[in-house]
Amino acid sequence: MACIIAASTLKLMNHMPKKSAPNASPAAFQFSQDQFKALVAETLDQAKRLGAGEAVAEVSEAYGLSVSVRNRELENVERNRDKSLGVTVYLGHHRGHASTSDFSGKAIKDTVQAAYDIARFTAEDPLAGLPDAQDIVTEVKDLDLFHPWAIDAAEAATLALSCEAAALKTSKQITNSEGASVSAQHAHFYAGHMRGGETGRPGIFQGGYASTRHSMGVSVIAGKGDAMQRDAWYTSMRDANALAPAAAIGRYAAQRTLSRVGARKIKTTQCPVLFEAPLAAGLLGSFVHAISGGALYRKTTFLLDSLGQTIFPKHVDIFEDPFIPKGKGSSPFDDEGVTVRARHVVKGGVVQGYFLGSYSARKLGMRTTGHAGGSHNLIMSSRRTQEGDHLEEMLKKLGRGLFVTDLMGHGVNGVTGDYSRGASGFWVENGEIQFPVQEITIAGNLRDMFKGIQAIGSDAYNHGAKTVGSVLINRMKIAGA
Repeated sequence: MACIIAASTLKLMNHMPKKSAPNASPAAFQFSQDQFKALVAETLDQAKRLGAGEAVAEVSEAYGLSVSVRNRELENVERNRDKSLGVTVYLGHHRGHASTSDFSGKAIKDTVQAAYDIARFTAEDPLAGLPDAQDIVTEVKDLDLFHPWAIDAAEAATLALSCEAAALKTSKQITNSEGASVSAQHAHFYAGHMRGGETGRPGIFQGGYASTRHSMGVSVIAGKGDAMQRDAWYTSMRDANALAPAAAIGRYAAQRTLSRVGARKIKTTQCPVLFEAPLAAGLLGSFVHAISGGALYRKTTFLLDSLGQTIFPKHVDIFEDPFIPKGKGSSPFDDEGVTVRARHVVKGGVVQGYFLGSYSARKLGMRTTGHAGGSHNLIMSSRRTQEGDHLEEMLKKLGRGLFVTDLMGHGVNGVTGDYSRGASGFWVENGEIQFPVQEITIAGNLRDMFKGIQAIGSDAYNHGAKTVGSVLINRMKIAGA
């Protein structure tokens, strides 16, 4: 099982280019924040001239490099560069939106006119409009989200090739590669509101920032014919200096693949299920969706009216922190310019708050929680977790049951909570892995699954904006042979 445990011990590499100053504008950006600010002002001025009292303008730019290799040869090099200007115009409670990639004066004028014309003919929505002035962010924190990576295509290809090579040479049983890739992505934006024909005063949002997201990964195949198995691994960070070493990623992807060789079905049964940490983040994601504004006001969630209700066992907490430096879910404000806050989403198993933007909050008769655009850094934990509750200890807690390392399909019904996914992993007896398992389905209901969480491991893994260790659920249905 060393190959599975290794994920939490990959060391950070330190040979990559050092970052430039946070929120600097490197030569690769064609526009500065000051230029964006001027474009936003021009857009809002045009909306005002047309007679709009409220409007939102946002300008953004992104560029990046993605390189992929396969079987020791360069496969693809892609460079992306995008820019966009969007404007939303409110005529009373009538809303119109238009966008363009042309930043010329005429294009801006035509785009604002298009948004204005759309607003004139759309149906009135009494809840449409800007966020309430009291909710607009007043302090914009620097969260160290911008770390440009000065890597060229040749360097990226070399890095991807070394990642793939490490996987291929791990064992002669590794027979093929689905490829390795390296990606470096950079973006920045600036947005502004107009309220009552005014801009640039307290309660009227203006702001923006730059951010980066870099990644590297590989997928390989072991065996041949019907006995073939595949698995993959990747690393993703805002700062390239924090990416795991290419060789470590390659070896771990190969080890995961090799551990699946000889997989078999098991008989249909009911048993405890241990979700590997990266998959446990998906369970957390299902919970977030269920208590998010759109699902709540449309009444398409199995967790309707769950505020203040006990949804998890008393030992489970979920904490949200938008202000983690370099965090992949960090942001100084939400997509509407609304204040974000660190908070307990679940405390002692009880739901403390929803995920609401301004519109969904109004539909529910509540106040925005600063979640236009989604959740921020979420940390799911158990008060029972001990420092030594790594994966081996979690397998002992599992005892006899299924350890799931891969899920397939999208069998999650957000309305009823019914959960049914194709799965593969390992069968465990007496706390030890016996053999790999494939071609099975695990099923249950999310409400029961959440209540049935017995333990959360100390093998915490960050998957996007969610951090959680392996999760042990007391009982699920397994459909097999």
